[in-house]
Amino acid sequence: QVQLVESGGGLVQAGGSLRLSCAGSGRTFNTYYMGWFRQVPGVEHEFLAAITWTGGTTPYGPSVVARFTISRDNTKNTMYLQMNSVKPEDTAVYYCAARIGRLGVVTREYDYWGQGTQVTVSS
Repeated sequence: QVQLVESGGGLVQAGGSLRLSCAGSGRTFNTYYMGWFRQVPGVEHEFLAAITWTGGTTPYGPSVVARFTISRDNTKNTMYLQMNSVKPEDTAVYYCAARIGRLGVVTREYDYWGQGTQVTVSS
């Protein structure tokens, strides 16, 4: 099993940047496929990006492509989401998730989830 804890959320102005972190517990962190999702109230989780244990990534979700970058540092058991040129519509709770076996792009494919971190973008 792996436990995930997100951090780095907060209030940012439109056009600014923010970096989210997802710290994982356990010695086998580097074997997990990881993903970032976000959710606003009343809406399904939106897939943002996913990354293999070697750093390969999926295509990004269309609303964040060319603005957000997913990465990971297995030596620190941490995954990141660099958010640039943020917009008010990026306001959401951001979640990281983990699974074994292959990359996933929908919530039901992931077994482990963090508690989420709130990102609020002011206009």
